[in-house]
Amino acid sequence: MANRHLSRVCVMQSLYELDLRPKAEISEILKRNMAEREKSNLDKKYIKETSAEVMKNSKKIDKLIAESAPEWPFEQIAQIDRNILRIAIYELLYTSSKNKVPPKVAIDEAVEIAKAFGGENSSKFVNGVLGTVYRKSEDENKKTKNRKKTKSKS
Repeated sequence: MANRHLSRVCVMQSLYELDLRPKAEISEILKRNMAEREKSNLDKKYIKETSAEVMKNSKKIDKLIAESAPEWPFEQIAQIDRNILRIAIYELLYTSSKNKVPPKVAIDEAVEIAKAFGGENSSKFVNGVLGTVYRKSEDENKKTKNRKKTKSKS
């Protein structure tokens, strides 16, 4: 069975490297990072899809991060923390129902990665931002369901 935790770490490190080297090709970064962990039983499909989807949805995801951490200007959030948040928010909000990661798992994984790679307070920051994003998404889902119920009763 593929190791999803190490696969998330590979995605995070690849996105982080891309932040530092914006002219680099993500495909080359991913290829090298996966090769370095060749014996780790990575989920290569997950790595490629998640990297591509995080990049594709980065503007929307970054906006959610900024809205959920209003005390922190987005540019001042550590790049590692930003990339951890991007992956977790993608898993929380953008994965298809077929590939859906349970919210608790997405948040717990992000917190663990933040503990391992982030700064002293990264795990608390990541947990707080993801909690806010998740609560907002749940509130939106409830509002949408209520609107649909109200319309069907009319």
